[in-house]
Order: sequence, then C-alpha cells, then structure tokens
Amino acid sequence: MIKTDKNKNSTHFPARLTGISIPLGALYTSDCTAIGEYPALAELIPFCTAAGLGIIQLLPVNDTGTQSSPYNGLSAFALHPIYISIKTVPGFDALYTKDTMFASRYDAFTSRYTYTSRYDYNGILNEKMQLLRMIYDSSAVPDLSIWIQERPWVPDYAVFKQLKYKYMQQSWKNWPAEDRTVTRQQITARWNSPELKKEHLFYVWIQYQAYTQFKKAADMIRSAGIILKGDMPIMMNEDSCDAWAHPELFNQELRAGSPPDGDNPLGQNWGFPVYNWANLAENDYSWWKDRLICASAFYGAYRLDHILGFFRIWAVPSPEMTACLGHTEPYSSVSREELHKAGFDDGRIHWLSEPHIPTGVIEDITWNRETAHAILACIADRLGNEELWNFKKNISGDKELSTADFGTVCTGETADRIRQVICTWWRNRCLIEIRKDTFIPSWLYTESVSWKSLNKEEQNALSDIFISIEEKQNKIWKKHASGILKALTSAVPDMVPCGEDLGAVPECVPEVLADTSILGLRVVRWSRLWQEKGQPYIPFKEYTPLSVTTTSVHDSSTIRQWWTEDTAGARLFYTTFLTSPSETLEECITASKTFTPETARNILSAAAGSASVWCIHPLQDFLYMEKKYWQKTAEEERINIPGTVTPFNWTYRIPADIISIRNDSSLIRKIKQISERHTGRSKS
Repeated sequence: MIKTDKNKNSTHFPARLTGISIPLGALYTSDCTAIGEYPALAELIPFCTAAGLGIIQLLPVNDTGTQSSPYNGLSAFALHPIYISIKTVPGFDALYTKDTMFASRYDAFTSRYTYTSRYDYNGILNEKMQLLRMIYDSSAVPDLSIWIQERPWVPDYAVFKQLKYKYMQQSWKNWPAEDRTVTRQQITARWNSPELKKEHLFYVWIQYQAYTQFKKAADMIRSAGIILKGDMPIMMNEDSCDAWAHPELFNQELRAGSPPDGDNPLGQNWGFPVYNWANLAENDYSWWKDRLICASAFYGAYRLDHILGFFRIWAVPSPEMTACLGHTEPYSSVSREELHKAGFDDGRIHWLSEPHIPTGVIEDITWNRETAHAILACIADRLGNEELWNFKKNISGDKELSTADFGTVCTGETADRIRQVICTWWRNRCLIEIRKDTFIPSWLYTESVSWKSLNKEEQNALSDIFISIEEKQNKIWKKHASGILKALTSAVPDMVPCGEDLGAVPECVPEVLADTSILGLRVVRWSRLWQEKGQPYIPFKEYTPLSVTTTSVHDSSTIRQWWTEDTAGARLFYTTFLTSPSETLEECITASKTFTPETARNILSAAAGSASVWCIHPLQDFLYMEKKYWQKTAEEERINIPGTVTPFNWTYRIPADIISIRNDSSLIRKIKQISERHTGRSKS
C-alpha cells in the first residue's frame, strides 16, 4: 500500500521518503557472487529498514538478449534470465546430486565468476542459459497453461526467442522472409506446432522461474513497507519481439533520437523505431497499459524514461545516420502557399529547402575541376552552367552518401574525405520538405548557407513563421501528452508515476505532469537557473514538491567524479549550500577542491532539505560517506558512459556484500540522519 501525505489534496501525492537507486546486477551477496539476482533484492530489506530508506529504485530488468544495456529491450514484458538464481530453480538440487557433469559445470561457473567490480555480461548469460537448459531437460515442467493465459504476450515472446536461437541471435530484420514478416495467424500456428512445443515451453519456463523469484522478493519488500520502483524504457529496440509481432504499433520509417546540442553537434540517432501513436490510441493505449499492469506485480512506483518523448519525440528518417535532419513528432508545419504569402516564390523555396553543393568544395580536395565534376555527377545534378549542384532525387539520406561509389575517379582516403564533405552539404538546408509542399525548419537552419544569404526582411519573415510554428506545436504537444499520460496513469492508480523530464523541456510539461500527478526529476547538479548571470543553483526549498531529487543518474558521473571534474560547479555548490558564515573565500575555495567522505555527507544532507517528496540517490553516492567503499578511481563507480558501447557499461557492482554494508553501523547512522532530515523526523 502506497503511503500518501494526508496534508495534500491529491491521493497520488506520496509521503516524503528517501531511497536508493541501484541496478539489480550490481547487488553482491554470498549467494550472488557473479551478478546480482532476483532473490538478492530481499537482502536489501534489513539495510533499508535500519537506514530509514523507504524506496528501492531499479534500472529496467527486461530481457535484452545479447545487449547489456537495460534500455535495449527484446521485450516490453519478459524478464531477464541473467538475474535468475540457478540454485533456487526447482529441479536444481536433484540434478546437482545425480548428474556429475551438471554439478561440475555449475561448480566451474561459480568458481569462474566470483566477485569483481564489473561483471562479465555475455559470459554469465551464456553459462546461465546452458545451465537452465540442463535443468529444464531433466525436470518435469509444471502445467503453465493458466499462467500463459493470463499473459497474452508469452506465446509471441516464446516463438520470437526460438527463432532468435535458430538464426544465431541475428536481428529479425535479417531473417528469411517467411519468418521476418508474419501475421498473427502465422505466429499462433508456430506456437501451436507440436514439433516446437518443447522449445517454446523452454522460454516460457524460464520466464516463469524469473517471475516466481522476482515476485517473491518484491512481495517481501512490499510487506516490509518499502516501495520497489521500476523503470519503463520509453522506446523499444527495433530488434524486439514487440516490433516483430506488432508492427502496427511502430513507425519503422522513423528512428528516435535527440536534436543537435553542444555535446552532440549532429544530434543523437538512437536507432529505435518511433511509435505509431494513432494506432495505439485506437486501442486506448492497451499495449502501454498492459506494460504497466504487468509491472504492478512487482512495483509500487515506476519511472517513465524520457517522459518528454510522450510530448514529442525527435524523429529521424531511417535513411539518415545523424539526427540533424530530424523533426519532432508530432509537429506543426508551413505550407508552400503560406511561404508564397510571406514573399518567397518557388525559386526561393527551392533554394531554402534543397541543399546545394558548390563545385569548389570538391575542387578544393581534388585540385581539378573536371575531376570534381565527375565526382559530383555520381550523386548530384548540375544546375545549368552554374558551378552549383543539387542532390539527385533518388538519394534519400546520408547513409547512402556515406558509401557513395565514385568509381575509379576517386578512391581511398580522398574518397572518404569527399564523402564526409558531401554529407555535410546534404545537411545544409534551412527548410525540410516533410511532405509534398509542406515544410518545417531544420534544427540548424541559422547555420545554413541559404539562411545566411537572406536579407534581414526575409529572415524576419521566416522567423515569424517559425515562432508561429513553435506556438502551435506547444499546444499540439500538450494535447498529445495529456491524452497518453492520463490513460497510462489511470491504468494502475495504486502505482506512483514518475517521469524523467530532463533536457529541453517544452513549456507545457510542468502543467501536464501536475495534472497527471507525475513526479518530475531534479538532478542536483543540473538544477540551475541557466539563463541567469552566473547560472546559480535553484534553492532546494524551491524545488517542485511533486518531484524526485537525486544527486546522480545512471548516465551521469557520481558525485565524487562530478566534484573533482566540474570544479566551477563544485565551488558554486559549496559557496551556495555548504559554506559557513565564518569561512573566508580562500577557505571555501580550498574546501571545494577536495572531495572527502564529509563532502559526500554534506551534499546528501543539503539535498535532504529539498522540497521534493522523494529523494532517491544512487547507492554509490551514499557509500562515499565511508572511504573504505571507494574504488580506485571515481570513473570505475559509474554505471554508464553515454555515447560508448563497451563491456564497462551497465556492469557495475557494489564494492562490498549487502550484509557487510548493512552491518556497518557508522554508515547506517549517517544514512538514517539524512533520511530523517528529508522526512522531517530529524531533531536537528
């Protein structure tokens, strides 16, 4: 039962609580030396109770196949087999006793994968799947027919997983046509195939084991009065069961991402298909509601990842590598007729919306005009006798241009350099023709050659149009998100909804979140008045009460790394929140240069004064209050480094077993003081 604050009008306004966030795989117990497992969650109960913590927040625990990122799900519903405790699976004891090959293999697994600060994702997953297969093949499988009937997603998932195994884990987009594009009837027929029944039931049995173990731990946490908070990734992997079995829910012509910014000058193309919201709405968002209902078996609260995507997602045409030529979905636009009325004839519109390549940019590389002409003729058409070219109409994106073949005219490193230049000019446009005679501004329109060529009057005319588009879009986004989020939050009213509202936040977002009682996110280091002089921190007492305060997130550095690397931000934080009246400026500067256990305690204590109803911090940040838990470098304590794909990401493990941590009276006392300060029970 979720506690609510009786002083608040909304029944969805939860009580003030402090909690920890931790990836499940990071947990370390004597029974979980290789990787954190579902039963390990119950080991956190005594620790949380002693430390006054009321929330345990997890990263997603859905099946991600060979991908270690928990946001790369193969299924919106299926749990990850990697977190199953092998020794607690029914049939393990009997097989271990009678089968020496199984026993030696299991013993080798437990001795090979002992505790390390990062775990071997693929090695552990492969070994566990083989051990699970051996138990399955040797045991009597229980009758799971009722369990399957209650979970309509299971047959699709089992068929999909069997095909993934058949095709050696290849993306379903690379499967033969007969298995790549299937109807509902074909999936059902394959599921009912007697020849494949045992194979399909293997994946069902695995899900049943994962469900049973996770449910038992989740029920124990709930019974202890602690909220288990889950994480709902907004996007689905294009190589997912859902995208394969339910293509009507997705728009495969567009990929989700984010627009260009300072850290990502070409934007980010995540590669996930965007949703077909019209089709989802026709079914009253039943697929999304089913996700939440499924999650409610375990969680008392949930985090909607990238909640801004429910307002508008940055959608990138599938032929594009970068996200520069993306657009928001939904969007507002301007017609050719409206541009005519604003004084732009068809020739001017062509100049603004069609990228033009000057011969000179290629000639500067080849040092020969004829060679430049020959190269450009492969991908563009010359405009009369001008030294100016338009891309050929059959070219759809920079993926194609990045592999353009110039024949024998140009090869090797020179050809690679020219391809890069050509891709740059492909993105150089002021307007994007989103559909015939309908246009939107390019995100980087002010950097385009065509925009810079306009006179002041023309620029003002276009700016007025773009401002009007932005105003219309905010209304569209508000209506779009309100419909979706009201439907979702009403699906399981007993779960507390939270949203990750980070990034460029549309002006309508706070109102919609308030209307739907969704808690926003306030990351301490980023909660600043960025437009004001000096970019001061927002006082903790001024945080929106309907929010979650956190010191770090899984994609950021920990507070230790932040403090030592962002010296300007650390100094400002220190002088804003931690300085005492007697300290001199020199003493403040000295103190802000060094990160110590006391620094960690002071940061967490300051954050505990937040007006947010919940304060949920990574366990790493709490552990900094005792130096014996520090790893050699702060970077080692990160969960993920965005923009990189390495075995390091998503494989973090806590530096000591849970029992040792919960028996650390000094640490427990410090955490409890911070929790009590936030909940208002502190005497200080």
